[in-house]
Amino acid sequence: MARGRIMLELEETRELNKRLRASTVSVRDRQRAQIILLAAEGRTQKAIGEAVGVTRVTVNLWCRRFVKERLAGLSDAAGRGRKSSLPMAAVKKTLVTVTRPPATLGRWSCRTMAKSVGISPASVQRLWVANDIKPHLVRGFKLSNDVHFEEKFWDVIGLYLDPPEKALVLCCDEKTQCQALERTQPGLPLGIGHIKTASHDYIRHGTLTLFAALNYLEGKLITTIAEQHRHQEWLAFLKKIDQETPKSLAIHLIADNYATHKHPDVKAWLAKHPRFHMHFTPTSSSWLNLVERFFRDLTDRITNGSFASVKELAETIIAYLVDRNQNPKRYVWKAKGEEILRKIQKAQEVMAQQQTA
Repeated sequence: MARGRIMLELEETRELNKRLRASTVSVRDRQRAQIILLAAEGRTQKAIGEAVGVTRVTVNLWCRRFVKERLAGLSDAAGRGRKSSLPMAAVKKTLVTVTRPPATLGRWSCRTMAKSVGISPASVQRLWVANDIKPHLVRGFKLSNDVHFEEKFWDVIGLYLDPPEKALVLCCDEKTQCQALERTQPGLPLGIGHIKTASHDYIRHGTLTLFAALNYLEGKLITTIAEQHRHQEWLAFLKKIDQETPKSLAIHLIADNYATHKHPDVKAWLAKHPRFHMHFTPTSSSWLNLVERFFRDLTDRITNGSFASVKELAETIIAYLVDRNQNPKRYVWKAKGEEILRKIQKAQEVMAQQQTA
């Protein structure tokens, strides 16, 4: 292939990006489009191969083909490869209607789709795998309707990407409704050939709330356990943070828009303690707060446990917190803000199209 960076025309860029996103394009064609787009960014053949999951020889082949024949060079020669035995109409229906299941089904399965289009379940599965379609998976998702979303977004991201000097960045929140559930029978332990078990039924012994402030730079935690999560408990937690941090440092707290965080008594206390600076995440955007990542780890620790009382649950959580602070784990923000905003904008456009359809 010619040395140097591949230069793309505007229409070529659009077509390659279209192939990269299209659900009806094969993995093979998607890989070729990705190779050319990365080559146009100036990536080395080795870096492209690692990113796409192919050999350097394959990268070189398709770059040379593209330089010589442009987009036409990314297609296989006529007559190459084994002819598909599946009717094209069935293939198209399998890939297109997967996003529109009947109201009575909720989602397509391989068997229901196979029955609908007239091919085997194995063929449906192969088509879905080849096109990276996973109708059985659902990912939690909600777009923020905060009119100040971008302003708050960059305010929080800025603390992660460029932490202020002589200051602490603390990601704060409360984990409510931590339930002390006592399993009705002891579970079987993990062993070779069988997994650990836990009974499906349990006795409820009450709940507690964990307040946590995660130090972004060190990964250590300031915590307290309370029976409720009113503004009084939040204010007490702020006072604990004030006591356990050096007075010479400014405190930047990242928190959500929960009403207790903005109670008049809390605002009055913050006004008297100017070293505290509040940074609120946009509404419905708790994913911006890295303490949520810690809460997920804690949930994994206690979900399948059995606790005969709230006190026993609290002791288990405290032991976990002590061990974690002795071996702190830092969560580092690596995502690029511009890329996140592009994904959000794309999601908003798709939702707008669905609403007008």
